[in-house]
Amino acid sequence: MNDITEREEDPFDQIVDAPFDAALSERYLIYAMSTITARSLPDLRDGLKPVHRRLLWAMRLLKLDPASGYKKCARVVGDVIGKYHPHGDQSVYDAMVRLAQSFALRYPLVDGQGNFGNIDGDNAAAYRYTEARLTKTAIELMAGLDQNATDLKPTYNGEDEEPEVMPGLFPNLLANGASGIAVGMATSIPSHNVAEILDAATLLIDKPSAQHSELMEIIKGPDLATGGVLVDSKDVIDAAYESGRGAMRVRAKWHKEDEGRGAWVAVVTEIPYQVTKGKLIESIANLIADKKLPILADIRDESDDKIRLVLEPKNRAVDPDLLMDSLFRMSDLENRFSLNMNVLDAQRSPHVMGIGELLRHWLAHQIEVLLRRSQYRLSKIDDRLELLGGYIIAFLNLDRVIEIIRNEDEPKPIMMAEFNLTDRQTEAILNMRLRSLRKLEEMELKTEQESLLKEREELMKLIESPARQRTRLKRDIAVMRKDYGPDTILGARRTLLQEAAPAREIPLEAMIEKEPITVIMSKRGWIKAMKGHAALDGDFKFKEGDGPAFAFHAQTTDKLLVATASGRFYTIGADKLPGARGFGEPIATMIDIDAGNEIIALMNAPLQGRLLLASSNARGFVAKVSDIIAETRKGRQVVNLKSGSTLLVVREAPAQTSDDGDDYIAVIGENRKLVVFPLSEMPELAKGQGVMLQRYKDGGMSDAICFKMSEGLSWAMGGDSGRTRTESDMSLWRVARGAAGRLPPTGFPKSGKFD
Repeated sequence: MNDITEREEDPFDQIVDAPFDAALSERYLIYAMSTITARSLPDLRDGLKPVHRRLLWAMRLLKLDPASGYKKCARVVGDVIGKYHPHGDQSVYDAMVRLAQSFALRYPLVDGQGNFGNIDGDNAAAYRYTEARLTKTAIELMAGLDQNATDLKPTYNGEDEEPEVMPGLFPNLLANGASGIAVGMATSIPSHNVAEILDAATLLIDKPSAQHSELMEIIKGPDLATGGVLVDSKDVIDAAYESGRGAMRVRAKWHKEDEGRGAWVAVVTEIPYQVTKGKLIESIANLIADKKLPILADIRDESDDKIRLVLEPKNRAVDPDLLMDSLFRMSDLENRFSLNMNVLDAQRSPHVMGIGELLRHWLAHQIEVLLRRSQYRLSKIDDRLELLGGYIIAFLNLDRVIEIIRNEDEPKPIMMAEFNLTDRQTEAILNMRLRSLRKLEEMELKTEQESLLKEREELMKLIESPARQRTRLKRDIAVMRKDYGPDTILGARRTLLQEAAPAREIPLEAMIEKEPITVIMSKRGWIKAMKGHAALDGDFKFKEGDGPAFAFHAQTTDKLLVATASGRFYTIGADKLPGARGFGEPIATMIDIDAGNEIIALMNAPLQGRLLLASSNARGFVAKVSDIIAETRKGRQVVNLKSGSTLLVVREAPAQTSDDGDDYIAVIGENRKLVVFPLSEMPELAKGQGVMLQRYKDGGMSDAICFKMSEGLSWAMGGDSGRTRTESDMSLWRVARGAAGRLPPTGFPKSGKFD
C-alpha cells in the first residue's frame, strides 16, 4: 500500500515552483524559435523550408528522377509524414502541389501528372489521384548529396537521416522566392531570373567588393512566374534590394486589338503574381454590375493554356489608357507585393539581408560545398589508388600469388608479409574472380593510376588555393547558366520592366454614367431624381400636406450641396438619389441631419467655384466649394454662428474677384436698407464667422447677392410674370462694407429678397 502511495506521489516530486510569467515566456520563446527556424523562414543556402526539403529528399529516395516513371503523390506524402515530417498530410500535400505549379514557382521542382490546380483558383485533386516525379532543377538543387557535400542529421524519431541543407548550385532562394509568417517576423521574396542571379554571383567572385549599383545593373528586378510588368522606377527597386525591405508594383500585361470600324477591345495576356484569375474576373464583373465603371461594358474569359481576358469598352470613343488606368486602380490588375528578404543564415539565425549580402553568403556556402565534394572525391581516389597499387603488385607476381592461394590454408598473412600489402589490398586480391584476371593488364592499371594521381594533384591544389576554388566555382556557374540562359524557354525573362507613373486619378465622369436628371425635394425633406430634364414647374407628386421646396436640373455626375440653417454643409452624389417613383426618400436617410435643422439650400456644387455665405446677423465670407465639400454623412461645419443667428444666404460668387473691380455685393436688411460694396472687401475663408456686411439698429439681414456693377442690380418683379427689373446706376448705395445703407430703389420687392 505504501509502495502504491509512493508511486502516485512520484510525479509531484517533479513539480518546479516558478513564477508563471517566467515559465510562460520561456516556453513561448521556444515555440517562437521553432516556428522561425523549422517552419516559416527559408534557409538562404538552398531557399527551402524543412517541409520542402523533406519532400525532395523522400522523392529522391524513391528514385523519382526525371528519367523514371511517376509515382502516386499519396506514396510520397506517406513517406514524408511517416519518416521525416510528423505533421498533417494535407499541409504536406499542399506544399508538394505548390512545388509543381508553374504559375506559383518560376522554376518548378516537382513534375506533376494530373490535376495540380490552376491559376483560376481551383484546388488540386486528392493525392490518391495525382502522380509526381522530380524535375531536372530539383536534381541540380540536390547535386552533391552522395558526395558528403552536406551533413545528415537524425530524423525526429532517430530511425533515419535527412540532409540539413540541399547542397546543389541552383540558386533556389532567389530563383523561386519564398514567403512565410513566423512569430514576430515574416519573409517575402519574389522569384528572379536565374541567369541574372548567376551573372551577379560571377561578378562577386571576380570582384568581392562590388558595389550595390553594379549588382543592380545585372539583376533588373523580380522575374515572376506569371510575368506581368514591373512599373516602379529603378531607384525604388534599387533601394528595396539594398536594404532587403521594400514594395513594388506589378501590372497585368495588355494590348489593344482592333475589331474594325473603329471598334476595339483590350486583351490581358498576363496577370500579376499570386492573383487568382477567377476572383479577378469576378471583381471586374462586379464593377460592371454595380455601375462603378460605366466605360467598361463587359469582360470575357477566352483563356486556354494561356491567359486571355477580353475587356470590352462601353463605346469606341473610350480612351484605352483611361480604361486600363481605371482597372489598375480599382482591381487586382495592378498589385503591390512586398520585398522582405528575411532568411536563416548558416548558423540558423534570422537576418534581413540586402541582395549583395545574401549572394555573398550563398557563395560562401557554395565554396564550402565545393571543398567538401573535393575532399570526398580525394578520399575515394586515395581508396582506389590503394587498391590499384595492390592489383599492380598482384599482376607482377601473379604466379606466386596463385601458388600461395592454392597451397596455403591462410594465404592472407603470407601475402601481406611477402609483398608488403595492406589488409584492404590483400582482401581485394583474394576476393577477385578468376574471370577478372584477364583484366589485370599492366598498362590499363598504370594508366588508371596515373590518371587518378593527376586528378589527386589537381584536387590538392584546389583545396589549398582559394583562387582555384573561385575559378572552379565560376566554371560550374557558367555550365549551369547554359541551361537557364535568356535564350532558353525556361530561362527567358517573363516580367517586363517598364517604369510607369501611378494610375491616373479617374475623372468622376468615367466612374458614373452621365445622364440628365431633375432633382426635386419637398418641404418635408423627401428627395428624388427624375430621369431627364423635366419642366421645373411641373406637377410633381408629393405626400398630402407637403409641397415643393427645391427643383433644378442636374447630371448624374454632379455633386449636390445641402446647406442647413446651423451652418453645416453636406454633400450628396447625384447618382445616389432615389428614382422618381413614389415620393422618393427622406434626405435624412442619406445624411445625419439633426431634427428641426432647416435645409436652406440645395444646389449643384460648382466644383471650381465659390459661394457667398451670410448669416442672419449680417456676418459673412466667401468660401471655395472645394473647401466645403465633405462626402461623409456627418457633413462639415462651415459657418460658425453666434447665438440666436442662422445661416441665411448661400449663393454663387465669381470664381475669382475681377481685376477691374466690377464685382460687387448687395446686402439688404429687414429694415429695408441697402448697401453695395466691392467683393474684394470680403475675406475668403474655409470656415468661420466672417465679417460684418451691414450694420443695423434693429432686426437683421434679409438677403445678399453678388453682381456686376457694370450690368446693374437686378431683382425679380412680383407676380407670376417671371420678369426682372434692373437698376443700372447703383452709385447712391455704394458704401464701405459694414455701413447702415439707405432705402432701395423704387420698385424693390417688399419681401426684401433679390429673387
